[in-house]
Amino acid sequence: MPWDERYEAVIGLEIHAQLLTETKAFCGCSTKFGDSPNANVCPVCLGLPGVLPVPNRTMVEFAIRMGLATDCTIAPRSLFARKNYFYPDLPKGYQISQYEEPICTGGAITIRLPNGAQKRIGITRIHMEEDAGKSIHDRGNDTLVDLNRCGVPLIEIVSEPDMRSPREAYLFMTAIRQRVTYLGICDGNLEEGSLRCDANVSVRRVGDTAFGTKTEVKNLNSFRFVEKALEYEVNRQIGLLESGRRVVQETLLWDADREVCVPMRSKEEAHDYRYFPDPDLAPVLVDADWIARVKSELPEMPERRRDRYVRDFQLPEYDAEVLTTERPVAEYFDAVVGAMKSRTTETRKLASNWVMGDVLRVANEQHVTVSDIPVAPERLAAMIDLVIDGTISGKIAKEVFDIMMTDPDAPASIVRKRGLVQVSDTSAIEQVIDAILRSHAPQVEQYRAGKQQVFGFFVGETMKAMKGKANPAVVNEILRRKLAS
Repeated sequence: MPWDERYEAVIGLEIHAQLLTETKAFCGCSTKFGDSPNANVCPVCLGLPGVLPVPNRTMVEFAIRMGLATDCTIAPRSLFARKNYFYPDLPKGYQISQYEEPICTGGAITIRLPNGAQKRIGITRIHMEEDAGKSIHDRGNDTLVDLNRCGVPLIEIVSEPDMRSPREAYLFMTAIRQRVTYLGICDGNLEEGSLRCDANVSVRRVGDTAFGTKTEVKNLNSFRFVEKALEYEVNRQIGLLESGRRVVQETLLWDADREVCVPMRSKEEAHDYRYFPDPDLAPVLVDADWIARVKSELPEMPERRRDRYVRDFQLPEYDAEVLTTERPVAEYFDAVVGAMKSRTTETRKLASNWVMGDVLRVANEQHVTVSDIPVAPERLAAMIDLVIDGTISGKIAKEVFDIMMTDPDAPASIVRKRGLVQVSDTSAIEQVIDAILRSHAPQVEQYRAGKQQVFGFFVGETMKAMKGKANPAVVNEILRRKLAS
């Protein structure tokens, strides 16, 4: 939705990522999603008197992992704080978070804009905190509370207000999801609430440097809603200013059914939460050895892998982008290339075509990741080798791939036992072509009269007659020779 070009948006995001730990942030309760309400609770996450929280070391390590992957500075000492507010799904009356001394500060992520340009979006901080429970309002006149999620570990990624359009916000959130899933610290599932986003939005005249009054938009639980809600809010604020009214600082809720932002409450400031260091938790100390170990274990990040595919493999930008969107796809592709006998620019492109085409098709149809499909990378590589060395044609390879989905034999065995070896015997192919040319004399005359597109007809007829087993290069050579005579 376009807006008045005399204005620009100023957007910053606060993204909460639920960490893939087995237990909660400060107790041993399970973090499993979908269990019966209030099944995974204990005195610690219920906030009963006299209990003491103990930090989850994996939570800290995951926060360090994300900080290093976004070029943040990792604090050698950080503090947990109490964020005080009252809500039915927060039994302690406060949330354990980090405030003045977070674990990660000063990073950035680079996004690729629709015009191909790149833009650096700063990250103010990444801090650890525990999740609240869940209030259920759709049970008649009653509100029920499920505290299974209470105490589940999160990191909050707070961006700088560097985004100037809803599309940039969409791309930034997409990049964050890609980063946390590559790192294996969050499954990125927006539907289950594993990744959630709030946005701070203001507008100002183009050329102004001062920020306008900001609002906070909540309930952005899909990438599409991020963009639609921000477009709505930017236009709403511009409309207020153009009519001589002012923007009020408040918290808004995105109503996806009506596609409008509705007021929730006046926006809180930090002092409203009365932050203070949690007296039950010692400072988090991170030494250089811990940071070095985590850094050495980081996977290759998507943008570096993408650049490597373009630079070293000579793949098109499009291929590199598709192959690196999800880490399992990139690792599958690397494994295929690594297992192939021939690794030229042409053969790597052939491997890329297979992964982007048939492999992703099967994974999508079966609703699994590529690492879970029946055709392992090594088997696909062996089949591609058969295409490269001329044992089978590209068309037969499609048939072999489908067979490999249910037949665990090696591709060479499948080809041999099913009689799928490509025919390169020139005399056998010549006999078939001679018969086709005799039975299609009018088309032969059309070709010789200059209608070059008829050549494809002869190729198709030959391949059909030989059930796709003829070597296409040999077919083309013989046809051109005979049609020219």
